[in-house]
Amino acid sequence: MQLLSDGQISLRSPEPEDLESMYAIENNPELWSVSSTTVPYSRYLLRQYIETSSADIFVDKQVRMVIQREADKRLLGLVDLTDLDIRNNRAEIGVVVLNEFRGQGIGTQALLLICRYAFDFLHIHQLYAYVAADSLACIRMFAKCGFECQVVLKEWVKCSEKDYKDVVLLQRLNQSV
Repeated sequence: MQLLSDGQISLRSPEPEDLESMYAIENNPELWSVSSTTVPYSRYLLRQYIETSSADIFVDKQVRMVIQREADKRLLGLVDLTDLDIRNNRAEIGVVVLNEFRGQGIGTQALLLICRYAFDFLHIHQLYAYVAADSLACIRMFAKCGFECQVVLKEWVKCSEKDYKDVVLLQRLNQSV
């Protein structure tokens, strides 16, 4: 078994052919409340990201990988390590699986792979994620992968002019250090 593959899915760097899928994911307003996105991304900006990313988390302070099904090389979603804090040896993690592939365990598989990469290869000490408190399936997925709820952040994400959502801060420490 390779570092970024479990035989069924693999994680890889984005390719130009992934542009339309990335465009659809980044411009899905349903995902904006759990990310820092405030405006749509253009194809031009996403193309630039694919072309100019160094694919080195220590240079870019982030890395995005495509979740790919091994059997047919189909893009299933994306996984990110962002906000790398080298001094404190931690990074934020995010996973998005395309709607048609949700509920099949793909997010859990991808999360386990990116954790293995972060802990065993990058030697990151801790990973954390902010998850909407009402996203029970997502919270269960992180829990299956060894993440623990540390705190509920009240009214952390603004959803509309008068509506805010609570967010759960989940964390997993590297136990192999």
